[in-house]
Amino acid sequence: MNRRKFIRKVGAAAGAAIAAPYILPSGRLFAASGGGGQLASHVVFVLFAGGVRQQESVLQRYLDDSQDQPYAGNILYNMLNGGPPTQKIVYGTGAGGIDPIPAILGQTLESQGTLFREMRAVSTGHYRGLTSLLQGNTASTQGLQQKPLDPTIFEYLRRHSGLPATKVWFVGNTIGNSVPLLNYSEHPNYGAQYGANFFAPNVTFGPLGDQYLADAKIYHPQDQLAPIYEMKAFLDNSFENEGHPLPALGNTNEEKQDIQAFMKEMFDKTQNGTIAHPPVHDSVDLRTIGYACELIKWFKPALTVVNLSAVDGCHSNFTSYLASLHRADHAVGHLWDYINSQVPEMANDTIIIASPECGRNAEANAIQDENDWYAYDHSDQNSLRVFSMMAGPSVPQGLSVGSENDPIGTTTDMVPTIAEILGIKNEVMGAGLLDPMAQSLFDLI
Repeated sequence: MNRRKFIRKVGAAAGAAIAAPYILPSGRLFAASGGGGQLASHVVFVLFAGGVRQQESVLQRYLDDSQDQPYAGNILYNMLNGGPPTQKIVYGTGAGGIDPIPAILGQTLESQGTLFREMRAVSTGHYRGLTSLLQGNTASTQGLQQKPLDPTIFEYLRRHSGLPATKVWFVGNTIGNSVPLLNYSEHPNYGAQYGANFFAPNVTFGPLGDQYLADAKIYHPQDQLAPIYEMKAFLDNSFENEGHPLPALGNTNEEKQDIQAFMKEMFDKTQNGTIAHPPVHDSVDLRTIGYACELIKWFKPALTVVNLSAVDGCHSNFTSYLASLHRADHAVGHLWDYINSQVPEMANDTIIIASPECGRNAEANAIQDENDWYAYDHSDQNSLRVFSMMAGPSVPQGLSVGSENDPIGTTTDMVPTIAEILGIKNEVMGAGLLDPMAQSLFDLI
C-alpha cells in the first residue's frame, strides 16, 4: 500500500471515530431467557435538563415560590397539564423572552401517560444523579471523570438481548465533563463490548467537526502533516476525560457503511439547514434533539438516551433557567411528535420516559441576574425531590401518583423500568447489581 492510500484510509477511519466513536460488534451475544415479553419495541429516555426544581416544574409556581412574586403558571405545557403564566413572561423568544413557544402536542404527555409527581433522587449532584438513572443503583463510590463501576442499561440490553450497537445509542450535548463516559461501565462481566454508541452532534457537526471531517479531505503525508496532526488533536481531545486509550472496538462492514452514510447525510443536511430541529432551536439542547430525531429515524434504535443539561445555568441566572426549562419541554414535545408522525416503524411501539437527575435547593444563593432574581444551587433536601413521566403503549393514561409527603419511587427505578419494557427484566434483576429497593415503575403503579 502506498503512503497516499494509507493516509486516505487513516483519514477515513479517523472521521468515523469522531462521528460515532463507540461502534461495537453486532450479532446476538446472549439469548434472552425471559422477562415477561416486551411492552414496546423501543424506548426513548430523556435525561431531562440538568437539575430541575419541583417548584417551577410539576408544582407550576413560576416566580411565586422562588422570587417572592405572585406569578404562577405552567411553562412545561407539552409535558404537563395546566395553564401558562399570564404575567412577567421572560422564558420565551423575542426581546426579553416575551413570546412563549407555542405547544407542539395537542395532548400533553401527562394526559397521554403517567406522571410520577414526586420521586426521590439518590444524590444532589449531577454525575451521581446521572449514573443512578443509567445504572439503577446509588453508586456511592462513583466519582467524576470515572467510568461507571456497575453496568449501565446499555450493557444490560446488549448483553441480554443480543442487540447490535447500532440499536443502542447515547446522544449527548457535549463531550465535556464526564457525560461521554456513561455509555458503558468498567464492570468485568459487562464493559465496552456491550456499550452504546456515543454521539455528540454539536461537536461532530460544529465548527471543528466541519473543518476536519465534513469534506473527507485527503492529506499528503509529506507536505500536509500539520492538518493531519490537527485532526488527531481534535479527535483525541474529544475523549480527554477517558484517562486511558479507548478500548479496541470492532464493527461489521455493514454497520460501518450504515453509520458512514448517516454521517454523510447529516453533514449535507447541516449545511442545507434541513436537520429535523424543533421549530425553535436557539439552544444546544434543542439542536441536540434535532439530531436525535434524525438518528432515531435512520437507525430506529431499541434504546435511545438523550441528555439535556441547559437548565444547569440556574446556578447563576434564574431567568435563563426558566427559558431553558421551557425549551426542554419544547424539545421533548418535538421529539415525541416526530417519532409518532415521521417514524412509522416506531409510532405506537415506543415508550418515552423523562426524568431529571436531581432537583434544586429550597433557598436561593446570593447571585442575582438581569431581572434581580436570585439563583439556585443543588445541595439540600429539596434537591432530592424530582419527578418522572412516561407515555406510550402499556402505560396507563392520565394517571398521576406521588406527593411530597408520599413520594413514589426513586431515580434508580428507571433501569428496571426500561428492562421491563424491552423484555429483559428478569435478567437485569437477577444480575444482583441494582439498588435493592429498585423496581420497575410499572410495579409501583
